[in-house]
Amino acid sequence: MAEGANAMNPTAHVDTFARDNLPPRELWPEFVFELPELTYPERFNCAVELLDRAVERGWEERSAILAPGNWRWTYAQLLAATNRIANVLVEDMDLVPGNRVLLRSPNNPMMAACWYAVVKAGGIVVGTMPMLRAKELTDIVTKAEISLALCDARLGAELDSALPACPTLKRRVDFHSDAADGLEARMKVKAETFANVLTSADDTCLIAFTSGTTGKPKGTMHFHRDILAACDCWPRSTLRASADDVFGGSPPLAFTFGLGGLLLFPMRIGAATLLLEKPAPEALLAAIPEHRVSVLVTAPTSYRAMAAHVPEFDLRSLRKCVSAGEVLPAATRKLWKDATGIEIIDGIGATEMLHIFISADEAHSHPGAMGKAVPGYRACIMDDAGNPLHAGQVGKLAVKGPTGCRYLADSRQTTYVKNGWNYTGDACLVDQDGYFVYQGRADDMIISAGYNIAGLEVEAALLAHPKIAECGVVGTSDEQRGEIVKAFVVLREGVQESQELVKELQDFVKQAIAPYKYPRAVEFRKSLPRTETGKLQRFKLRAGTW
Repeated sequence: MAEGANAMNPTAHVDTFARDNLPPRELWPEFVFELPELTYPERFNCAVELLDRAVERGWEERSAILAPGNWRWTYAQLLAATNRIANVLVEDMDLVPGNRVLLRSPNNPMMAACWYAVVKAGGIVVGTMPMLRAKELTDIVTKAEISLALCDARLGAELDSALPACPTLKRRVDFHSDAADGLEARMKVKAETFANVLTSADDTCLIAFTSGTTGKPKGTMHFHRDILAACDCWPRSTLRASADDVFGGSPPLAFTFGLGGLLLFPMRIGAATLLLEKPAPEALLAAIPEHRVSVLVTAPTSYRAMAAHVPEFDLRSLRKCVSAGEVLPAATRKLWKDATGIEIIDGIGATEMLHIFISADEAHSHPGAMGKAVPGYRACIMDDAGNPLHAGQVGKLAVKGPTGCRYLADSRQTTYVKNGWNYTGDACLVDQDGYFVYQGRADDMIISAGYNIAGLEVEAALLAHPKIAECGVVGTSDEQRGEIVKAFVVLREGVQESQELVKELQDFVKQAIAPYKYPRAVEFRKSLPRTETGKLQRFKLRAGTW
């Protein structure tokens, strides 16, 4: 069933900023709701569906949120805390439905409760990565015209620095604070019940900013129905977790990969989630046996870093491992499976699409391939003119489904959405088995002496070398060839840089893939530029700003 061009449902938002700044309807993608489970009422609040309904289903004593220090909130306790915060928002901070609320915190129980509280009160969550600086916060606050903020007191300094340039931000309350006007003190005197705002299914509840792998971040607007659709597609068809699972991982809740994998998806099925503020690889490995984590959600770089330390930990509780956020190299997939015996469930998603739309479960995974379109979504490969390509041909990935791109007042909407399709910016092909194979970001394709070279393919070849810890491959200008392949390489601990090693790596790549694809330039680095979510920022490598 395709969504027609009918007018939107009446909004419950008093502050209509979000609806006023949606792209024109003719620039939206086509939304399809082909699965029966994607039929939702015209009015509902997604936080109520995920949290209040959990208690109504009899899950009140089940573990909802775990954290270090023996922290455990049941569903009933999480609901009570959430309702108290919602009352603070309405009674003390004068939130009206439709207001944007900045959330600033690492992953922890209070951050989770704040997320649900904002949405239950009819507000719009704008999460921010903990490492953002004042300039980046200013850009977000001014773009979304944010008026309220809930901030972890330990991260207040950068927000303080941003405030002079943020005239719309009028009220802020800090948590993890002993102050008399802190959130915990305010919560104590508030009721554990709350009059939930009955929002429209197409009221915005989340503005997620892209993580900046290609430059200036964009605000993506997601409705209440989008949240449930994300919960009812990939997790149901591909992940297939159960209420007895404990989710854990590293992506921030401000990143839609983390929001879904560590907060929304567990709550939809009555499972528990472990929230870690500092999920470095060894800390994440240690947390698995301590909290009996069974579903691990993290990025490829984390799996690669953890693999060498697996024998030091008891990982018998672990049964499912999910990778997204950036491409999963075949070498990393094999490294993890050799270490744990577990096949990684790979997926590709986008902040614009909210979560994963192409994936394969453990039984159907193919090394080097991402999978097929998740039930509920359609995907194809297009040429530059918008025509579908045949199997084996590299083109632009186009997707449509129950979620899709609506940028906040951004002219780049016309670049992302064309003829009803969401163009993700990924270059892909479909193999003979119908699996989508990632070739790199469309703007990461390197054209050298007339050859099209996917930087990702060269990265995958390099990562198979035992002396390499990380690498990033881009094209750099060359007078004779137009561009050449350049590799930025981080070596494993104890390995020495040398010209002999450069030649060794070049010869290694020539043996693994077509020789013309080898990196003609190799530069050793101590680290690579990554977003806070772990994505490699190749544009910084191309620009020479790292």
